[in-house]
Amino acid sequence: MIISSPLEQFELIPLIPLFIGSLDISFTHSSLFMCIGLAAFLALFRMILINKGGTIVPNRWQVFLEGIFQLCMSLSNDTIEGGKGQKYFPFIFVAFSFILVCNLTGMVPYSFTATSHLSITLALATMVFLGYLIIGVRKHGIRLLELFYPAGVSLVLAPLIVPIEIIAQMSRIISLSVRLFANMMAGHTMMKVFGGFVISLGIVGGWLPLGFSVALTGLEILVAFLQAYVFAILTCIYLNDALNLHH
Repeated sequence: MIISSPLEQFELIPLIPLFIGSLDISFTHSSLFMCIGLAAFLALFRMILINKGGTIVPNRWQVFLEGIFQLCMSLSNDTIEGGKGQKYFPFIFVAFSFILVCNLTGMVPYSFTATSHLSITLALATMVFLGYLIIGVRKHGIRLLELFYPAGVSLVLAPLIVPIEIIAQMSRIISLSVRLFANMMAGHTMMKVFGGFVISLGIVGGWLPLGFSVALTGLEILVAFLQAYVFAILTCIYLNDALNLHH
């Protein structure tokens, strides 16, 4: 019996080949599942909170969406100091929802987890970091350089401190992108491995890996929520640093 590699599930399949010179911008099945997941989320959001306006006794879907809404509202208001979090709530809500939808969409059989690709998570992290810098420049101007050269530091130590601070700031992109990518990729790889054990061992010996697969499925659903939460709260922390010049 031939068992496919657990890493084959992460291979991108072009659906609509598109090229600009040597640059490949093809529409892949990863793009398709991102669109499907977002369309389903927006349709559910519109149906419950716009068309029906919510109900006095909320159903399970309304509770779910209101819970996400309240969680993102609390994150932005509690993490960003000075009452400035409300302004950035829409972005936090969209980022959390997008990552959560991508993570959960990948739990559907024969689907694809877009956040298991570093290119997707790196694009998200880069967008957050650029926004962090732009907001900081607009708010503080040249004083934003205090993030790289803290006040009170001796000029003698500047050649040491400045490179360290620059590396620390740039590492935020890595922190956001690699954490999300690695967790989603590792979890789905383990599920594929145990699924392969179930098939290879058959009815007689496959019960134990089947039990592990069921447990991993529950764990992966929890990780899907947790990683969306971590990405959102780190984004709030970075925004707070840009607004209040925290080091």
